[in-house]
Amino acid sequence: MHAPKVVEIKRIIEETDTIKTFIFNWDGEPAKPGQFMMLWNFHDEKPMSISLIDPIKEEIGISIKNIGPFTEAIHSLQVGDKLGLRGPYGRGFEITGSKILAVGGGVGMAPISAFVNEARDRGVDVDVISAATTKNELLFMDELRAADVKTYACTDDGSFGFCGFATEFMEEIIKEKDYDMVVTCGPEIMMKGVFEIVDKLKIPAQFSMERYMKCGIGICGQCCVDDTGWRICAEGPVFWTDEVRLITEFGKYKRDASGIKHDI
Repeated sequence: MHAPKVVEIKRIIEETDTIKTFIFNWDGEPAKPGQFMMLWNFHDEKPMSISLIDPIKEEIGISIKNIGPFTEAIHSLQVGDKLGLRGPYGRGFEITGSKILAVGGGVGMAPISAFVNEARDRGVDVDVISAATTKNELLFMDELRAADVKTYACTDDGSFGFCGFATEFMEEIIKEKDYDMVVTCGPEIMMKGVFEIVDKLKIPAQFSMERYMKCGIGICGQCCVDDTGWRICAEGPVFWTDEVRLITEFGKYKRDASGIKHDI
């Protein structure tokens, strides 16, 4: 499990101008929505959320946004090229209740997509809010709507769907529907807003957090958060509302590779 498994890229889906989904055959340990893989390009290794889990075809997918040298190198690869994968790691989402609202921002829609697929397979009704800065960056809208998932789009610039933030739209619909639970992944400032809404309304919620990771298995301590000392790679990346309340840095700051704080 902790040694990378070298796999071939089976398919590549160009989701947006900046995001591609890489599909691999995977016969390793089964993955759960909300977990992550450590992706190795034979030079460096980074954690990546799982966006597709297909146990029948024995496939997993990882959706990657091109934001720096590592992801740029991954984006340059073609079908048939090889990468190293190890995992899956971390605590994923739990599926509880019969009516769930899933809120995803940007590439944070990756684990949300995997969650929605599994929840629907279990007969759970899920509504989705997919948010992005602009229309061309919205993820999985066509796939979700083709699967008859009630999906709302939010764009910062108003180019598609609701003009504004996901949390603004969430406040409008969450009082109209009786949701048993909320799950969310995206920019932490967005999830902070989700936290404030669900905390006020006393709706159970799960949050997929991100911090700088090196080992992915809870040894190096690089992804520990202040006060609790929880390791995002081990105790997380998914946390419930009552746990998030104890993470005092949530929505405020995070640390880089050298441990220096940066405001969110």
